[in-house]
Amino acid sequence: MKTVSRITLLRIFPGFLLLTFLAQIVAAQAPIQYFRQYDQRGIGVFETSKNDTIPFNDLKLRVGGNFTQSFQTLSHSNDSGVPLYDLGNGFPLAHANLNLDFQLADGVRVNLISYMSSHHHNEMWVKAGYFQIDKVSFLNSALLNSLWKNLTLKIGHMEINYGDAHFRRSDGGNAFWNPFIENNILDAYTTEIGAELYWQKNGFLLMGGMTNGEIQGSVTAPDKRSPSVYGKVGYDKVLAERTRVRLTGSLLRKSSSVNGTLFRGDRTGSNYQFVMEPASATVTANAFSGRINPNFSDDVTTFVINPFVQFRGLELFGTVEFAEGNTAVENGEVQYTPAANDATKFNKLEKRKFDQLAVDLLYRFGKADRFYVGARYNKVSGTQAFRTSTTAATAGGISQGARLDVSQERTAFGGGWFITRNILLKGEYVTQKFNDYPAGDILQGGKFDGFVFQGTIAF
Repeated sequence: MKTVSRITLLRIFPGFLLLTFLAQIVAAQAPIQYFRQYDQRGIGVFETSKNDTIPFNDLKLRVGGNFTQSFQTLSHSNDSGVPLYDLGNGFPLAHANLNLDFQLADGVRVNLISYMSSHHHNEMWVKAGYFQIDKVSFLNSALLNSLWKNLTLKIGHMEINYGDAHFRRSDGGNAFWNPFIENNILDAYTTEIGAELYWQKNGFLLMGGMTNGEIQGSVTAPDKRSPSVYGKVGYDKVLAERTRVRLTGSLLRKSSSVNGTLFRGDRTGSNYQFVMEPASATVTANAFSGRINPNFSDDVTTFVINPFVQFRGLELFGTVEFAEGNTAVENGEVQYTPAANDATKFNKLEKRKFDQLAVDLLYRFGKADRFYVGARYNKVSGTQAFRTSTTAATAGGISQGARLDVSQERTAFGGGWFITRNILLKGEYVTQKFNDYPAGDILQGGKFDGFVFQGTIAF
């Protein structure tokens, strides 16, 4: 804990002072086109619209940031007897983001986000950077200008647009758009190198994307790598004042990858620090507490439906998700080398499946919706492979694992207060159970519960 405190003092608080100083600069900055605000104005925003409301005058730079500090009073237990981390009440390591947005030309902008500190990467770490092109006047083509009234192109190393939950999740220091403390148990989020093309008109949305299928670039032989191909179709319409409906469906397909990260692409970590982690846990090595990773890298197919409804102060957001896939060893792609002197052959196994249901129900009230209360229910169930191994040069070193059906179930009740549109104080009571894990596993009969509070700023 002394190490964490030292990191907090030396890295986080100076970062907070820097962000506070930069906030004074932001007020005088020119607005960016086709842009999602990082503060309260960004809540309820999914894809940026095609509304052309900001004229282009010259090159612009917008400097922004996010800072989030939590206080947690969580306790955990299990039935396996495996020692758990000695949890106490306290302040987890804080998160901070640095956001740079550039207006390079009319309808052309660049976004670059860096994590200044997080649970997984205490050091500064670049999240992603991408171009977003909403106008193509630089091509001097009347036809393309006409087409681009409804088109948007994003290209770069970016957060992929699979599903809608990633628009509402906490992302390092950016916890402003998430009405609760943590993300979904099955957290579909990753950053990959590729491109996405959007078409939007009269509330209808079509999107197709292709990426390298990995969280980072590589120039090694691509035997184990293939692109991720995905798409989204949806409808989003404001029916009357404070009445809005949105429904989207997203599909993603990937044949193989070295490190499939759709459900473990987060580089910042959980907001429930050290729950259900071993006694020897560290901030960086055990950063994703309270989540489930199906470990899909090959033959991955995922589909998610996201409804979103607003009626006056009421707000409903849902996630219904179906995912299936395997690892390379389960697909029979890992076989013994001659040096192992083991004649055992491994066949391709049936794909494992995971399903997720998540529902957020909120009520926002007060002037400018400054207050809200809400509840969240989240359940994930699926077949997990335990104790797989891939030591191909040693006899008996390969195992396709033991498959068991497991589930995790979380309920959270919370609320928040927007002190200003840039400052949010929120908290929740959460309970989560871990069901049907094998004897001797640290999650066998696992449970955690308690309160978490967060103060977060965004500009």
